[in-house]
Amino acid sequence: WLHAVARRKAIDRIRRSGSASRRMAAASPELAGDHSRATDQEGAEMIDDNARSFDGVSGDEHLRLVLLCCHPALDVDAQTALTLRLVGGLTTAEIAAAYLVPDATMAQRLVRAKRKIRDAGIPLSLPVALGARIDALLGVLYLIFNEGYLSRGAGAALVRVDLADEALRLTRMVATLLPDVAEVEGLLALELYHLARTESRTDAAGDLVLLEDQDRTRWDLPMIAEANLIFGRAMQRRAPGSYQLQAAIAGFHANARTAADTDWASIVTVYRQLGRLVDSPVISLNHAVAVAMADGALAGLALLREVHGLDDYHLFHAANGELLLRYGDTVSACAAFERAIALTTNAAERRHLARRRDLTAL
Repeated sequence: WLHAVARRKAIDRIRRSGSASRRMAAASPELAGDHSRATDQEGAEMIDDNARSFDGVSGDEHLRLVLLCCHPALDVDAQTALTLRLVGGLTTAEIAAAYLVPDATMAQRLVRAKRKIRDAGIPLSLPVALGARIDALLGVLYLIFNEGYLSRGAGAALVRVDLADEALRLTRMVATLLPDVAEVEGLLALELYHLARTESRTDAAGDLVLLEDQDRTRWDLPMIAEANLIFGRAMQRRAPGSYQLQAAIAGFHANARTAADTDWASIVTVYRQLGRLVDSPVISLNHAVAVAMADGALAGLALLREVHGLDDYHLFHAANGELLLRYGDTVSACAAFERAIALTTNAAERRHLARRRDLTAL
């Protein structure tokens, strides 16, 4: 069985390599303008004692294309969306779902980003230093990983292993190039903690298995140990950031040998810290769920009522349904599950939510 898995992963790597080359070849004429006059101003201006070159990886087409898409001439949303399209190979609809915006809005955003790269004559080459692109680059890798870890594609499997593995590969590469950046290590640890649970997240039929119901004997313990080591190094640098805080939360889950062992009180504390650092309704949603697990459904529901901007986000309604069910309001829980089902594009998630609705209605 292990040999078969290794063989499948090797074949997948070869296929992904070929896909990367094809996407790079397709993107080059679309993005290229008159590059005879173009220079990478960021690279020229940011050479200093901390600058690190990309010698030895100039042939990595994915990294070159990611850094092109993360050019400071583009705003952060455009950087991320363009990278998901050209590097991750996502469709416009999938990117729009990740951003919670209409397909047409995302299509226009992608067109404008491509035109700006072409008109500015930004070269298809690696910058001398990563410099100010680090935040955008990590954001891009994080979104690609998230799309792989929980696919939003209609009819897709719950997990898109190719995207998750590619995000991990690129994050490892960046960690090698920038070995002293705590947030890079935080993102790498976060990805490893999540990927360690991949085999247990679905059953034999491909249906979703909730974290509390997963067979933890199937978790990848060496991968968790690696994540612990990397996260420990990041914490020693005493340069806290959002990816490290998210890794801390994932680490509490990954290192709990049973669901009952989960340290929900500590997770709530970390979510509070994360919420002070990043103003995001999704973080507020997750914080509310953690509070419910630590202090009861009523406490979680009270916080959930304060979350705004997620009316079209299926996981908001799914969480609301679960907390209402735990509180005993089955009628409202069914309605919440119905709303979540209507907003869900992933088939595995839709089946799971339909089962929760049906069980609640009994």
